[in-house]
Amino acid sequence: MTQLFMVKEALFGKTPDELKAIVGRFGLPAFTATQLSEWLYKKHARTFDAMTNLSKKARLLLEENFVIGLTPFSNVQTSADGTKKYLFPTTGNRFIEAAYIPDDDRFTLCVSSQVGCKMGCLFCMTGKQGFQSQLSAGEIVNQISSLPERDKLTNIVYMGMGEPFDNLDQVMRSLEILTADWGYAMSARRITVSTIGMIPAMKHFLENAQCHLAISLHSPFHEERRKLMPIENVYPVSEVIRELRSYDMGRQRRVSFEYIMFKGINDTPAHVKELARLLNGLRCRINLIRFHPIPDTPLLSSTEETIQQFRAGLLKKDIRTTVRASRGQDIFAACGLLSTKALVKQQETDY
Repeated sequence: MTQLFMVKEALFGKTPDELKAIVGRFGLPAFTATQLSEWLYKKHARTFDAMTNLSKKARLLLEENFVIGLTPFSNVQTSADGTKKYLFPTTGNRFIEAAYIPDDDRFTLCVSSQVGCKMGCLFCMTGKQGFQSQLSAGEIVNQISSLPERDKLTNIVYMGMGEPFDNLDQVMRSLEILTADWGYAMSARRITVSTIGMIPAMKHFLENAQCHLAISLHSPFHEERRKLMPIENVYPVSEVIRELRSYDMGRQRRVSFEYIMFKGINDTPAHVKELARLLNGLRCRINLIRFHPIPDTPLLSSTEETIQQFRAGLLKKDIRTTVRASRGQDIFAACGLLSTKALVKQQETDY
C-alpha cells in the first residue's frame, strides 16, 4: 500500500503579508505574524518551540502544518587563506555552494541563486552541470542564515551558482528580506548582484532595488564574447551598455564589470582600446579576474605580467581597474567544482 506524505510548507522566506495570511487562515491573532517574522529573521529561531512568546496553541498548529525551512550545510572546505566553501543540499539530491571570504575587516559571502545554470558560458563549471532547478528566496537567504559566520558578514554578492536574473522573482524577494526593516535590515550598498546581461530583468532590478550591479563582460568584441557566452546572441553587450547609460545610477550606486583574463584571447592592447571606447564616459569599475582552471576546457589564465599590463593600459584610459585577489585555490575555488563533485558522488551512490 502506497502512503502519501504531505510536504510541509516552509515559513522561512515568507514576507510579513504572507505570514499574516497564514495566521489568519488558522484563526490566530494578527500580531502572531509580526512575532513570526521577528523569530525568523531577527532572532534566527530554528524550531517553533523556541518561539516562546507565541501561545502553545499557535506553536502546535505551526508545527503540525509547517516547517521553519532552514537547512544546515552538509560540507565545508577551508582554505589556507581563510576562505571557506559551504555545500548546501537542495531538493532532488542536488547541491549548491556558498563561499565565505574574509579579508581584513571585510567579510563577504558569495551566494548561489540557482541549482546549475542554463547559460552555458564556456569558462563556467556550473554551466557544465546544466540547469536543474530554481532556488526559492528562502533557499537563497538560507545560505546566509545557516552560516556559522552569519553575524560577521559585511557584504553579500550574488556571484555563485546560477544566473540571478534568470530567477528574478525569487532573487528580488531575497533582496527584500535582506534589506527590509522587518528582515535583516542590511544596507543595499553592501549587496552586489551579478548578471551576464539579461536586459529586461536588469531594468527591473535597477528600477526596484538599490543594490550594486555587476556585469559579466569578459570581452568587448561581439563575436569573441559570443563564443565565450552564448547570451551575447540574445543581449549583445553593446545593448547592455546602452541601457546602463540611459539609467541614472546616482552617486551612491555602483556598476562594475567582471573580466576574466584568458591567455591569448581577451588580453591584448586591442581589447584595452575597445573597452575604453565601449565604456567611455560611464562611471564604472572593471575587476580583472585570474581564470581558475576547470576540467575539459582549453582556456588558460593570462600571465601575471599580462594582467598587470592590461590594468595599466585601462588606468591610462581613465577607467578605474582592480585585479581581484585569487582566493581559496586549494579548496575547489572555481564556482561549481565542489557541488559537481558532490553531485557525481551522489549519482554514483544512487546507481
